[in-house]
Amino acid sequence: MAEKSTIARPYAQAIFALAEDQKRLPDWSQMLAFVALVVSDGRVSTLIGNPRVSNEKVVTLILDICGDALDETAQQMIRVLADNDRLLVLPEISLQYEQYRAEAEKVVQAQVTSAFPVSNDQKNNIIAALKKRLGREVTLECSVDQSILGGVIIRAGDMVIDGSVTGHLDRLTHTLAN
Repeated sequence: MAEKSTIARPYAQAIFALAEDQKRLPDWSQMLAFVALVVSDGRVSTLIGNPRVSNEKVVTLILDICGDALDETAQQMIRVLADNDRLLVLPEISLQYEQYRAEAEKVVQAQVTSAFPVSNDQKNNIIAALKKRLGREVTLECSVDQSILGGVIIRAGDMVIDGSVTGHLDRLTHTLAN
């Protein structure tokens, strides 16, 4: 079977094009994230593809769970995905849609991992530096991992900046070993 990312790509592209035409990028983000969460639930995912449960029943269950969170077009998307046995790919579709949206809106999501909590001033400095370097708006997500001892690790798209003490020690060890 093809990889989920390969299967999801045309669906994500089509949904993104539709959302862009409708000027409803944030709405589709919410709908896709919600339905992806629903199909990722173990109780629902076991029903998907179960030969004893029809696609019709699975779609009805998903739509009942989602309620008013999905508009008519999103409900139709669920039916199309079910007809093509692609419901389990929804989390990947949602992920790829968000990548297309970020690209279109010139936004990058950056993750900062530090040994200690990052202050607001430090966050603002990191955002400004990344914005200058990447030429995009930056949203920042911070987490604490005391195992890095000190410094920070910044991930933004494919870029990784490892300024952690652990990273420096690893590079020093590698340099001394060679």
